[in-house]
Amino acid sequence: MALKSTVYKVNLQIADMDRHYYAEHALTIAQHPSETDTRMMVRLCAFALNASESLQFSKGLCVDDEAELWDVDLSGVVQLWVEFGQADEKWLRKACGRAKQVILYTYGGRSVPIWWQQNQSVLSRFQNLSVVNLPEEAVEQLAQFVGRNMAIQVNINEGQVWLSDNDNSVLIEPEKLM
Repeated sequence: MALKSTVYKVNLQIADMDRHYYAEHALTIAQHPSETDTRMMVRLCAFALNASESLQFSKGLCVDDEAELWDVDLSGVVQLWVEFGQADEKWLRKACGRAKQVILYTYGGRSVPIWWQQNQSVLSRFQNLSVVNLPEEAVEQLAQFVGRNMAIQVNINEGQVWLSDNDNSVLIEPEKLM
């Protein structure tokens, strides 16, 4: 019997002073059985960093032709495609061909510099690709927020991201690799 996804409800209040975006989002996130709490929270953090009225989570990890997080306009054009981890060049090429902007969020700690050194020259040819590394220590702290019902405040100012709830607070300073 196949394992089912775990569903989380999130009330996300975003104050992004860098983009002048202030909104509250009521989200439902499905965590795939193979996905860790940390990775799910990285997806939530990426949502906050790119939030808009039309940004949405896709059908999930098992869908090959969709991003896990994307912004599709009313005419069906993919404005933003967000990927996670240390994606391969083939997959990123496909994403760059389908979307106006692609962002890859890496978060693997010590393995990221090695992956980046191996892939930087090949990925630099994609003009609509950005690569952002989330520091390992901060990413690991995100798991403390996980609960079936979460209320998280996100404040973004001068590139720093503060996530907090009633009990926890985490500072993330994303590093733009490309």
